[in-house]
Amino acid sequence: MGDRADAAWWRSAVIYEVYLRSFADSDGDGVGDIGGLRSRLGYLRDLGVDAVWITPWYPSPMADGGYDVSDYRDIDPRFGTLADADALVAEAHALGLRVIIDLVANHTSVEHPWFRAAVAAGPGGRERDRYFFRDGRDGGDRPPNDWISAFGGIAWTRVQEPDGSPGQWYLHLFAPEQPDLNWDDEGVRAEFDDVLRFWFDRGVDGFRVDAAPAMAKAPGLPDAGHGPGASFESTRWVDNPHWDVDAVHDVLRRWRAVGDGYPGERLFVTEAVVNGPVRLSRYVRPDEMHTTFNFDYLRCPWEPRALRTAITETLAAMESVGAPPTWVLSSHDETRHVTRFGRADTSGGAMGFDAAVPTDLALGRRRARAALLLTLALPGSAYLYQGEELGLPEVEDLPEEALQDPTWERSGRTVRGRDGCRVPLPWSGQQPPFGFSPDGVRPWLPQPPGWRALTAAAQEADPSSTLSLYRAALRQRRQLSCLREPGLSWADAGDGVLAFDRGPAFRCLVNFSDEAVDLAGEGEVLLSSQPGDRALPTDAAVWLRPARDPGR
Repeated sequence: MGDRADAAWWRSAVIYEVYLRSFADSDGDGVGDIGGLRSRLGYLRDLGVDAVWITPWYPSPMADGGYDVSDYRDIDPRFGTLADADALVAEAHALGLRVIIDLVANHTSVEHPWFRAAVAAGPGGRERDRYFFRDGRDGGDRPPNDWISAFGGIAWTRVQEPDGSPGQWYLHLFAPEQPDLNWDDEGVRAEFDDVLRFWFDRGVDGFRVDAAPAMAKAPGLPDAGHGPGASFESTRWVDNPHWDVDAVHDVLRRWRAVGDGYPGERLFVTEAVVNGPVRLSRYVRPDEMHTTFNFDYLRCPWEPRALRTAITETLAAMESVGAPPTWVLSSHDETRHVTRFGRADTSGGAMGFDAAVPTDLALGRRRARAALLLTLALPGSAYLYQGEELGLPEVEDLPEEALQDPTWERSGRTVRGRDGCRVPLPWSGQQPPFGFSPDGVRPWLPQPPGWRALTAAAQEADPSSTLSLYRAALRQRRQLSCLREPGLSWADAGDGVLAFDRGPAFRCLVNFSDEAVDLAGEGEVLLSSQPGDRALPTDAAVWLRPARDPGR
């Protein structure tokens, strides 16, 4: 796309996450692919987003859905070819869409040539310096320290040495199939400089950096103080030796310098689940990343005081470093917010690992529609997760034999993990596979038959559908210049009502109270999550052009 008049486009962009395996299947193998995404680019343009973020498409044994990479410069054959990727980028650009891809840099796959060489080299081999190989405690039989995995259990696995003897242990903060790279090694740093350039040279517009806070470890790998059965609660950690260590920022600055050498405002956005907005803001200082995901907002309960606090603290922290905030409601790692908002406890669990509990989906969908208007009215950028524009709920009754998230096995089959938010999209038709795959093909995860009412085709012509609301909201967001400006001012609209202005000509109201809010005299209704008469129902939101007293 080259240089554009809309420099710093990322400051107010709406970016759509494509979980590639579950978006659209073009070759009939039950798995989404690049061809499927190319066939639906027009849908994304018509939805009104500015860019697409594509989850990992690299060659992978798929121990963690592609987040275990064996080659960073190619496309997994299940998804297509490099030529397909090039065509996708060109076609997206022709439609005015930018393309962001995932960078999984904390760890590789155990099938990556580097890790295979490290195991084969034996203790003391230079190849092991690229990872964290350490001798165990108690004569080698116990892990080197007490670090834990995000997927449950200890973060160390012992290897069998080339001579067949039990040997050193290697570190993996995620699954055993995902060994952590050692970012103190200059060879690792140089390799990823080249990986960035490889994809920037092919025209991608940016990278989403996976698990950024994991990429630096405290010297000496000291114990973290985790007790037996400790959970991976990174939002509570302070001075943890394996998460959010200061040295990670050296890597981020190095990457930013690479990206700044290319035209067209190339974007870096980090996934950084850390202890609060102030720590988060360190990832988006002027010489580091451009934006970072906001998990405090994503996991915030449906409650006005909590949401106002999350919004206010985020705005203050991001303003202190001159970065725009981001707002996210769902992702491939989190319980879909339609389901979460229909529960008694509407806050989100870490990485979607909250247990299934009774859900009122009608209530959840009503709140989700209101949350969309709240989110898109906030200053900064927003991320949408595929299927939320259809009002899709979490699939909580997948058969056990279908579950593939590594947490399922790592937890002793007690935690179902994230598969419920990754079920393939329903595009059309009355029965599975709902146009995701050719008729008669079983998708890699089964779709609920009840999704026939939620297909894109079923919602296309219904002006009251969730899809129609998303299109209308995104269209107005593009048209209203005040929504591309920074800052907001809170307004007093009574107990249980969240209200703020974006300049003199725009107000957002969200009703959390038990009573409808009279909108008489409030001004012109631009868009409502629950259209009706001159009253805003509970669990609904509205965009207004406020009535102004000319005497003020």
